[in-house]
Amino acid sequence: MFELSKAAIHAWIRERRASYEARLRTLVEIPSISMDPSHHDDMQKCAAEAARMIQEFGGTAEVRQTKGFPCVTGAFVSDPKFPTVTIYNHLDVQPAGGPEWQREPFRMTIDGDRYYARGATDDKGPALTALYAARYARENGLPINVRFLWELEEEIGSPNFESFLSGAAAEVPTQSVLVSDTIWVKRGKPAVSAGLRGLQSATLTLETGSKDTHSGLTGGAARNPLTELAAVLAACVDAKTGKVKIPGFYDAVIKPTKEELAHFKASGFSVAAFKQAHGLKKLRTNDALDVMKRIWAEPTFEVHGIVGGYQGPGVKTAVPPRAEAKISMRLVPNQSPKKALALLTKHVKKLNPDVKIHAESGLEPYRGVTTGELAQAAVDAITFGFGTKPAFVREGGSIGAVVTMRKLLKAPVMFIGLSLPEHGYHAPNEYFDWGQVEGGVPAMVAYFAKIAQR
Repeated sequence: MFELSKAAIHAWIRERRASYEARLRTLVEIPSISMDPSHHDDMQKCAAEAARMIQEFGGTAEVRQTKGFPCVTGAFVSDPKFPTVTIYNHLDVQPAGGPEWQREPFRMTIDGDRYYARGATDDKGPALTALYAARYARENGLPINVRFLWELEEEIGSPNFESFLSGAAAEVPTQSVLVSDTIWVKRGKPAVSAGLRGLQSATLTLETGSKDTHSGLTGGAARNPLTELAAVLAACVDAKTGKVKIPGFYDAVIKPTKEELAHFKASGFSVAAFKQAHGLKKLRTNDALDVMKRIWAEPTFEVHGIVGGYQGPGVKTAVPPRAEAKISMRLVPNQSPKKALALLTKHVKKLNPDVKIHAESGLEPYRGVTTGELAQAAVDAITFGFGTKPAFVREGGSIGAVVTMRKLLKAPVMFIGLSLPEHGYHAPNEYFDWGQVEGGVPAMVAYFAKIAQR
């Protein structure tokens, strides 16, 4: 008979700390950068190592190829009659490097309880924590089956995940999907994500000539693509307030309920801590609830880069022939990437018909649940693991695979995130820490136990 004991789980995981660190080192020292084609071999190596780790713990695992980079499937099947939890994580990472990195990004550095490396918190540390939780459940006779879906294209929008899962969904019957690729509000105050923003990104280009021209000879007559594109961007978003100016953009937005806002207020969010964690000097607002609504429950239009003209020292007085802007729109329920792109296209073409829009694949937003049996199971599990009751929040980022899993696996998706704001998602000097492992393993085991009782 399985007995859920936090002391027993803590003793078990502490005995395996060295093995956890060794396996985390193996994973993070593989530069699995999905957006860089030169790392093709590293992607395959990472998938193979991940599958091997599942097998070492007594599970079955397979590297499944897609049209892009592979997925890893794994399972600890104790009895086909038992309930099943499917755990999703991703093993690809953002690029890393530059003067802000104080350590080698793809060589793990241990500093006390902290594990510094690219991918340590996003998302290899949490993935490995989930694997150890599944191993504990299997070794201690918990009547549950645990399956794994580990993706290697999340950082590029999961372009092949849906086609992969369409063929594999029948192999993964499940009662619940658990995702640990989310972030707490702050250390010591857990959070359960009950929503994800969607995403539509694009590149806007404007070409008005074939070469640089002398501004003294052509200036005033020649069209300047930089200023024209800047005018288009300014007509899409208010730079001071962040308000999106695209007609119809807000029509489908579902505003947070009074209950959701109450959870936001109870989350422990601090404007000062938020600024410090992300290195921000000033915000558009210093009202805590307004900040939370802006980052979790409202859509955005962001400009990520503008390229064009001379970039060297001094000033080259030439009118450039071409300009380019990288933009994205974060979307909330009930918006859709397809509709947002159509609204953007219509608006931009009205402003300047010569601007070309090159769209990336879109990610749908996701609206989770804050009530019901599984939501309570997540709350109870995190409270068990970390000793503090979590608050329900929304996640400002996007996880494309979540909507896909909800649709194809036909199972509710819950979130037990383990990362902290200061861990540095996508930032220099990223790290994960042992305290989140010590709390995360019992939290996940407790969630498994709740599913086993259903």
